[in-house]
Amino acid sequence: MIAVDWGSTNLRLYRMDGDGRVRERRRSDQGALACAGRFGEVLAAEISGWDDTEILLCGMVGARGGWQEVPYLPCPAGSDELARGMLRLTTKALPGREAWIVPGMCDMTSDSVPDVMRGEETQLVALLDALPSGTHLVCLPGTHSKWVCLRDGRIVRIATAITGELYALLRHQSILGKLMPAEDARFDPLAFDAGIKRSMETGGLLHQLFGVRTTGLFKQFSETALPSYLSGLLIGHELHTAALIAADAPPRTPRPAQVHLVGSDRLLATYAHALIALGIGVQRHPEDLVASGLHALWKRRAAHHSRK
Repeated sequence: MIAVDWGSTNLRLYRMDGDGRVRERRRSDQGALACAGRFGEVLAAEISGWDDTEILLCGMVGARGGWQEVPYLPCPAGSDELARGMLRLTTKALPGREAWIVPGMCDMTSDSVPDVMRGEETQLVALLDALPSGTHLVCLPGTHSKWVCLRDGRIVRIATAITGELYALLRHQSILGKLMPAEDARFDPLAFDAGIKRSMETGGLLHQLFGVRTTGLFKQFSETALPSYLSGLLIGHELHTAALIAADAPPRTPRPAQVHLVGSDRLLATYAHALIALGIGVQRHPEDLVASGLHALWKRRAAHHSRK
């Protein structure tokens, strides 16, 4: 089978054998935003030379404005519900092949504002199969970081923080970036830890953000250290808010003992540094979990179909 993780900016493809091992992998910058309605054409070109007939896709390809919208599956839900919620893709672009899109998930627990994810749920499927029963807190860092509570093999809560996007906007399009170098400098652990510490103090994020500029004006940090200070401040606030929401925890609740981190090595290193600084244990998992998750859903869909 072919497993496809189609995000907003990147496209990752995996050719899997029947036992779930990755035989080949490809990567493209033809994310959903770049396709402009050419999804079939792009995918046909990217899988050229792979003769597998079964294709499973997840991510923004199933969002509104993607290739074919697949409704969100509400929490709580597990692997079986996700497999049953997959939608067969209607297309003439892939003759001789059968393609299915995994639904995203929504959290309607809040009284006012829902939360959603697309793509991350498939990475979580791989964790659901591997983790013991009980409650686990998972963080998937990124442009829009996801915090997810897993409980007894089901996804029960979702909390999103737009930390990565906000960092980029403040770093490059606000007055805070005027004192910083044009290109990101090397990670400065002292400045980052200072940002984490500052996020725990009173004053709130809006006030503390302006302090990024004043620490530069008064030379408390060099211009090359300021990006790390800003990153620590934003990630610190993310850890104090989104993590508690996902964990279904009230304010002033003791910090979790451990967080599972899923993503790229660079992002995981930054988040692991922040969590360890707060005395929280970390277990890291690669972003390629998505391939294992798609394979597991493919097997479940086949088993469900055979029982009909």
